[in-house]
Amino acid sequence: MAKRLKVAVLMGGESSEREVSLMTGQEVMKNLDLQKYEVVAVDVPRELDKVKGVDLVFLAFHGKGGEDGVVQGYLETQEIGYIGCGVTASAVGMDKVIFKKVMENSGFLMAKETNKVPCVVKPSNGGSSVGVSIVKSEVDLKKAIDEAKKYDTKVIIEEYIEGLEVSCGVIGNENPTALPVIEIRPKKKFFDYEAKYIKGMSEEICPAEISTDLTKDIQEKSVGVFKAIGGRGYARVDFIIRNGIPYLLEINTLPGLTVNSLIPQEAAAAGINYPQLLDKIIELALT
Repeated sequence: MAKRLKVAVLMGGESSEREVSLMTGQEVMKNLDLQKYEVVAVDVPRELDKVKGVDLVFLAFHGKGGEDGVVQGYLETQEIGYIGCGVTASAVGMDKVIFKKVMENSGFLMAKETNKVPCVVKPSNGGSSVGVSIVKSEVDLKKAIDEAKKYDTKVIIEEYIEGLEVSCGVIGNENPTALPVIEIRPKKKFFDYEAKYIKGMSEEICPAEISTDLTKDIQEKSVGVFKAIGGRGYARVDFIIRNGIPYLLEINTLPGLTVNSLIPQEAAAAGINYPQLLDKIIELALT
């Protein structure tokens, strides 16, 4: 039998997304083929030394320190390979202020920044909708800004766009391809932390119930966003559609891989089961 690849699954961290990261890491470990991989669980930061001597790191580490290029930079200094986007792409994708400037300069349509209600207030660095508020009255604006500042010193305020939320995964390195578009119907006012991670709090339809032309447009835009930040491996790009026009929201360079996450659902719609998806992500990291 061929020698198994020693893979460290990095999860945890100390950000607001620790619990989501642990769920992703546990799901990844449960689905890695043990005939192909020798799997090592690593709860960061306290167990980070366990990555030494592994063949590859599977990053299941969301939020600050994991999704922003920090741990990627550390792994590069140790000459240890890892899955997903590199340092620069991770940093740009995580910082909403920088990402917005890069995307608008690349010609992508995004919500306008504003100080008027209705608006969306969010921390510049963060994920899983933590610290995000939809503000519909002036009296709530300062409260929303204070909430966002709990998670980052930089806050971004954008016009509120009401519409259909969709997401599209992208997989590949030099020639990435888009997965089927998934439609999100949260049972709350928006796709917040609870809607994302508590079963039954949102309905996801894949493929999305939108026109063929709109599907193709979103897939092409998703690949374009991925290329614009210099992405590799895989990512997920989120949009909101208003009056048939998709507005780019953000890119997730290390999207969740929990049982309720969007990327595994999109992959399944493309005929790729969860273990095959993990194999593909690892294969891309090794090429």
